[in-house]
Amino acid sequence: MTSLRKLGSSDLEVFPLALGGNVFGWTADEAQSFAVLDAYTAAGGNFVDTADSYSAWAEGNQGGESETVLGKWLTSRGNRADVVVATKVSQHPEFRGLSAATIKAAADASLRRLGTDYIDLYYTHFDQPDVPVEEIIGALDELVLAGKVRYIAASNISAERLRASLEFSDREGLARYVALQPHYNLVSRDTYEGELQDLAERTGLAAVPYYALASGFLTGKYRPGTTVDSARAGGAAKHLETERGRRVLDSLDEIAAAHGVPVATVALAWLAAQPTVAAPIASARTVEQLPALVGVGELRLTEAEIGRLTEASEASG
Repeated sequence: MTSLRKLGSSDLEVFPLALGGNVFGWTADEAQSFAVLDAYTAAGGNFVDTADSYSAWAEGNQGGESETVLGKWLTSRGNRADVVVATKVSQHPEFRGLSAATIKAAADASLRRLGTDYIDLYYTHFDQPDVPVEEIIGALDELVLAGKVRYIAASNISAERLRASLEFSDREGLARYVALQPHYNLVSRDTYEGELQDLAERTGLAAVPYYALASGFLTGKYRPGTTVDSARAGGAAKHLETERGRRVLDSLDEIAAAHGVPVATVALAWLAAQPTVAAPIASARTVEQLPALVGVGELRLTEAEIGRLTEASEASG
């Protein structure tokens, strides 16, 4: 049985792979989404990551489709108490930004779509630097006091703004961020390592990295001379053009072969072993894609294997 991980200073305990909900109501219809969610929870998973804006970018969608699908699934399965639900505010077409009024209205809209009266983890999706951290934290604290949100977290935020937010929370005794969602993976390390990671470590924040598989590149399905039918193929394939990308893929191939596991499982295991990381996020459009993701809970890389991947993924050389 995969052991759960404590999420920062909260009392939330999460599976070491957060299931990304960006595909629900987009590239996965309701039936597919339900099947993936069923398979994920059957494998021991309990941490689902969505956002109020998923998937407003798709033609004919308005935003909130993912939350709606997830809400219907939670209601039909009767398992709300067993699932840690994370969603986000600031990017929904009708609730843009992080003013206090927007945060509170967006949270109520998310709760309605999710069919629940509380959100376990509520992220500011993209920071809005022209809104004072005092206003943002104040609004989030009200949601926590009202019982609508259990814990708060931040995504896409600078170290400076994150530090100011934490200091304000501590000074005023208000709700405090417990987690951070950075862009972080084997071919994108400088998006988190350094000042942001150091701050998270120092202040006890858990990291829940997105783009954990670099839009699919780290699944190993992108190879020289191959074409992949995917909405994200262009972004992933560009890593093949870099020496680092090819070096990382070679190392992943060898370690995956040694363990008899998919390449994606190794890439996620490296991430899960990094300081501060509680659970990488990855999404599955089909049930067939899921075993490679949830396998991170069982795979233990050796120190030498982690070191090899770290070396292969260095930006220089």
